[in-house]
Amino acid sequence: MISVIVPTYNERENLEELVSRISKALESYGFEIVIVDDDSPDKTWEKAQELAQNYPVRVIRRTKEKGLSSAVIRGFKEAKGDIFVVMDADLQHPPEVIPRLIEAIESGADIAIGSRYVKGGKVENWYWWRKLISKGAIMIGRVALPKIRNIKDPVSGFFALRREVVENVELNPVGFKILLEILIKGKYSKVVEIPYTFGLRKSGESKLSQKQIFNYLRHLYRLMKWEGEIDRLIKFSIVGMSGIVVNQFFLWLFVEKVFGNGLESYMLANILATELAILNNFTWNDLWTFKDLKNKPLYKRLFSFHLAALSGAFVQWVIFGVLVYLGIHYLIANLIGIGFSFIVRFLVNRHITWG
Repeated sequence: MISVIVPTYNERENLEELVSRISKALESYGFEIVIVDDDSPDKTWEKAQELAQNYPVRVIRRTKEKGLSSAVIRGFKEAKGDIFVVMDADLQHPPEVIPRLIEAIESGADIAIGSRYVKGGKVENWYWWRKLISKGAIMIGRVALPKIRNIKDPVSGFFALRREVVENVELNPVGFKILLEILIKGKYSKVVEIPYTFGLRKSGESKLSQKQIFNYLRHLYRLMKWEGEIDRLIKFSIVGMSGIVVNQFFLWLFVEKVFGNGLESYMLANILATELAILNNFTWNDLWTFKDLKNKPLYKRLFSFHLAALSGAFVQWVIFGVLVYLGIHYLIANLIGIGFSFIVRFLVNRHITWG
């Protein structure tokens, strides 16, 4: 049994074509179409009730709740199927791809994602800024949440999953990106991505807004907190602060007591002080920040940590050298360089050293 869950708001003009195409695509399956409508002013729910006379459509009209993600969750609770398919009503998700998603589930996947960004997938006629927002959102999500880093389109609104993936799972997303919530909190082992062409909207208006972009960032923060990534970032910051103390102290010691003043002395002292800070930071991160992620032997972690640290250090040294050349005091220049290199160090370490 397949349950196709379609959240709607002012999609009356698209609904008949959508239901007809879904029904044709799934004619060899037992299926239902669950329309979850947020009391649309254009009476989408009323049109859905009319279609229910000729198609296996069930209509849920919500008068007190709003939002795509909560509508999908309501659909999960009401659906009767063993496999859930989630899609939009605007015809940008082609119903003809649904059988391929179902076949992937039947072949062993727990989640099958309709993907715009794997080979064979594409987006039609988007403005450059829409593409930039979409790709940027995905990049930020994959960096913030390592669990999804190998998924090309984790914010897709078109996907299928086994009922068990979300059964008894507390989902509480913000905004549109329900799949992101499922990928972090759901119970699954295997995800596959099925390419499709994200088509043109036939009628109605896009729901994208500045509010939705803000909600996406809020959602990422909440998922990072749920995953423990915020706590990890705080620990990494504390360790980093101890490294700053080590770095600054030995930089002062080498300059004032060993090498003396001058640009060459500053640079040599900085390199040695940085190495001591690297060893300090590795020790505390290995024992505390990433103690649950020791998937590699110690020597490999130490080597990878040096590569990560040197990536950040390169940024630090370039900025340090430029600022000192411009006349900034060497200790202040060093602090500015460390600040810029912090994010580089954290991301590389999270994804490589303890990835």
